Amino acid sequence: MKIVKVAEVMDKPNPHGVSVKKIYDSEHAQVVHMTLKPGESLKKHVTPVDVFFYILEGEGQVEIGDEVQIVAKDARIDSPAKIPHRLMNPGKEDFRFLVAKVPRPVEKASLVQKPS
Repeated sequence: MKIVKVAEVMDKPNPHGVSVKKIYDSEHAQVVHMTLKPGESLKKHVTPVDVFFYILEGEGQVEIGDEVQIVAKDARIDSPAKIPHRLMNPGKEDFRFLVAKVPRPVEKASLVQKPS
């Protein structure tokens, strides 16, 4: 049996500058725990594989393609591969969620460039 305590996992450097803890990584899938402090957000990006988000705590906004929705604890949000997406915390409390990538990506996510 393997038990991972999220509080003991070191943050992984990332282009978003937010708390990212890789808690599961196998040849088949990858799961990270993310925390957005009030006012923080992910940069809009695309992933090469399907992703789903599971909200653990707080309330935030999720943007996938042209859709923006408010989401809260115990919601699962599907984000298809290669569609720009991001999560944002405009609130006053931490917004914590899991990000599951299935299958495990072999390419890195890429930031969406803003038009000049």
